Amino acid sequence: MRLLHPILRGALAACLALCCQPPALAQQTLRLSTTTSTENSGLLAYLLPQFEADSGLRVQVIAVGSGKALELAKNGDVDVALVHARAAEDKFVADGHGVERRDVMYNDFVVVGPAADPSGARGRDVLAAFRRIAAGPARFVSRGDNSGTEQMEQSYWRLAGARPPAARYVAAGQGMGEVLNMAAELQAYTLADRATFSTYKARTGLEILVEGDARMFNPYGIIAVNPARHPGVNIQGARRLSEWLTSAAGRRGIAAFRPAGQQLFFPSTR
Repeated sequence: MRLLHPILRGALAACLALCCQPPALAQQTLRLSTTTSTENSGLLAYLLPQFEADSGLRVQVIAVGSGKALELAKNGDVDVALVHARAAEDKFVADGHGVERRDVMYNDFVVVGPAADPSGARGRDVLAAFRRIAAGPARFVSRGDNSGTEQMEQSYWRLAGARPPAARYVAAGQGMGEVLNMAAELQAYTLADRATFSTYKARTGLEILVEGDARMFNPYGIIAVNPARHPGVNIQGARRLSEWLTSAAGRRGIAAFRPAGQQLFFPSTR
């Protein structure tokens, strides 16, 4: 080393330091695919800095619909998924793509629309509301993106035994925030998670018309990608995030997230 030019010595030292990093330092980034509701509501911006400070990890967030989030996890493009599509989550684990699923939190879905309620959907029975929307004059805007919200919406149409004709059914292929804006422009109805709707309510002028039906329960789960399928995933980081979100600290953080004084997510206690 003494015979090398000082600049070369510095470059060699830096190279050796990088090459000799312990494995823990090579996994400082954790890739998280998640539903748009956790991003659009501001929850992740509130929670993740607390986790990053506690863990030393940096979380890279990819916010898409739950279907796409699980597809990214299936392909090994992320390390962990935080989603709200329970049937799809259970199949994801049963098919061997994910491990160690945990309940994280819950809130509920709401049917929203114009205050005038042209289809007479207002009430507490979501299936009755969907039948009225199917028969009424106004349009319905669907996520159309295989998200957890769209999967729940499709289950309501099946159970209701009715759906709007094509001329009054708009499949947006967009996230929840964009769909709410579109419903406002079209004076249409849509199904939304309460957290995202609360964030967008002031800018859309839409109102909650149906809430409180037990069938509108909306649980969120976190699933680590199976390292046996994708050996390169950061399974240690995925476990740390799962454990933190379901720990006392994580539950406190979820409960404390109250924009405008309203609690939007409720931590699971299981």
